[in-house]
Amino acid sequence: MTPRNALVHVVDDDLSMREAVSSLLRSFGLRVETYASATEFLDHYARSKLEPECLVLDVRMPGLSGLELQRQLQTLHPQLPIIFITAHGDIPMTVRAMKAGAMEFLPKPFRDEDLLDAIEASLERSHAVLRDSESIQVLKDRFASLTPREREVLALLSQGLRNKQTADRMGISEVTVKVHRHNLMEKMQATSVPMLIGMLERLRNATGEPLPPNGQGNSLAAG
Repeated sequence: MTPRNALVHVVDDDLSMREAVSSLLRSFGLRVETYASATEFLDHYARSKLEPECLVLDVRMPGLSGLELQRQLQTLHPQLPIIFITAHGDIPMTVRAMKAGAMEFLPKPFRDEDLLDAIEASLERSHAVLRDSESIQVLKDRFASLTPREREVLALLSQGLRNKQTADRMGISEVTVKVHRHNLMEKMQATSVPMLIGMLERLRNATGEPLPPNGQGNSLAAG
């Protein structure tokens, strides 16, 4: 099932192909934006943070090729699913594109059903990425609400320290540690320590940053 408000970008230097693909996709209720070159796409594209989207991309075009655009997007917008279409495909080219993360590689002429299936899979992936990004942002917002002391307790909990060990390390009473622990679990909406640590690991994996030591800084709450 195609996600609602989905957007498909079509990049092909062949006007008749752009029009044919655009007409097909719009007949199925999809929004479509077309571009005559990879450079035009780069000049106008702005990644949506709210809508699932994918890119239908011709391989060989004047100027910047589809494969070269893919290489740039791996750095600029790595989460944008790409479906390649080409009349000049060969096995090495296909392997190279797929290894670089392409969703599908369709030789022209292709069946409408094959393109639609590839687009549906790409939009589902994009939708899943958006959902994950939203849940990560929720965790970031919760983490941002923690006090420096609560973050320090969280950091020590994640190292496997018990309440008494945490109290000794922080130079506070065990009762105070328990209060901080209760408050931070409530703010993070965690019902157990393993669940709390799992949230922390998701944040670490998503941001590539460690928990700020001793509650200093707020890097995980950024962006």
